[in-house]
Amino acid sequence: MRAPSALPLPLLLLCACCWAPGGANLSQDGYWQEQDLELGTLAPLDEAISSSIWSSPDMLASQDSQPWTSDETVVAGGTVQLRCQVKDHEDSSLQWSNPAQQTLYFGEKRALRDNRIQLVRSTPYELTISISNVALADEGEYTCSIFTMPVRTAKSLVTVLGIPQKPIISGYKSPLREKDQTTLHCQSSGSKPAAKLSWKKGDQELHGEPTRAQEDPNGKTFTVSSSVTFQVTREDDGANIVCSVNHESLQGADRSTSQRIEVLYTPTAMIRPDPPHPREGQKLLLHCEGHGNPVPKQYLWEKEGSVPPLKMTQERALIFPFLNKSDSGTYGCTATSNMGSHKAYYTLNVNDPSPVPSSSSTYHAIIGGIVAFIVFLLLILLIFLGHYLIRHKGTYLTHEAKGSDDAPDADTAIINAEGGQSGGDDKKEYFI
Repeated sequence: MRAPSALPLPLLLLCACCWAPGGANLSQDGYWQEQDLELGTLAPLDEAISSSIWSSPDMLASQDSQPWTSDETVVAGGTVQLRCQVKDHEDSSLQWSNPAQQTLYFGEKRALRDNRIQLVRSTPYELTISISNVALADEGEYTCSIFTMPVRTAKSLVTVLGIPQKPIISGYKSPLREKDQTTLHCQSSGSKPAAKLSWKKGDQELHGEPTRAQEDPNGKTFTVSSSVTFQVTREDDGANIVCSVNHESLQGADRSTSQRIEVLYTPTAMIRPDPPHPREGQKLLLHCEGHGNPVPKQYLWEKEGSVPPLKMTQERALIFPFLNKSDSGTYGCTATSNMGSHKAYYTLNVNDPSPVPSSSSTYHAIIGGIVAFIVFLLLILLIFLGHYLIRHKGTYLTHEAKGSDDAPDADTAIINAEGGQSGGDDKKEYFI
């Protein structure tokens, strides 16, 4: 399809006169004059003609000369690439300029002496540059221009992310006592946009106050803060309270700080016997295992029914060198520290002594086992020997019968025996 041709110049002038607002007339010097205004607004005649020509369909086809770019986001200290492209360059060059409208590159020619800015690619259809070690001051709109008639431009918004600093925890007062409440504060500065803070105790999430953000004096970055309040228990002794900062500039990397807390609590105690099942005549140790913060330093041993304490010592064990039945009973151990004391109980039942085999009995048992094994071997040997002799004896008798003179045939011997009746002969054949 052919594009419509442009209107003749006289017709354009006539249309322009008809479209003039407020009854504007064309003056003799070639300017438009608004009659309804005290101060007339004048416009050159060639601008009116130009605007009419650019709005024609032929000029709409020149949009191929319009360059295009894309917005970019970069972390402070990183590198960003600015790429500008055009379909129809109309024998003109592309140009990049910064937010201050300083020319960076005109085609392949450097215009601004900044070693951070380098040429990546320059063709009639593309101009790509890179900016390394980007600072917060580099943020803004960058302009790509092509010097056609008229000049066409495209904007690229560069957003620079401020990296938050490592958070700082304050407010910890050591040591804490069991069931105390404590409040910790966390703060991080330098983030852009404002970062978020979160709390953890070990692997458990703590619900702190919402993150508060305050703009830094530079007017670009933010300082964020948060607080958390919780009650401590004895299980929290030695726990790490972690404050983490979450921000898109970190790209998943961990940026956190921790505060180890100490909790003082009353001791606990438990009695452990060694051996576990004591018998009369054995040596027994009762260990009093005390735990706490601080660790118990004093142990008091008592036996129910015994008025004076058995032992007051810093040692944890109560020793029985040789157990007897009279040692049976209930024993108590009291573990004491600066935070208090705790008493544990253990009931001792002395069992009868177990029969212990003597060394001579063991020796005799071993000898008896060896003798029984030898006798067993001899019996097996005799059985095989008897079987062997029986088989060879039958063979010997057969050979002896074959060698006698009155022996029958080699295969058959007929023995005649006289019966009880006269004249009656019974014949029996034996095959050997």
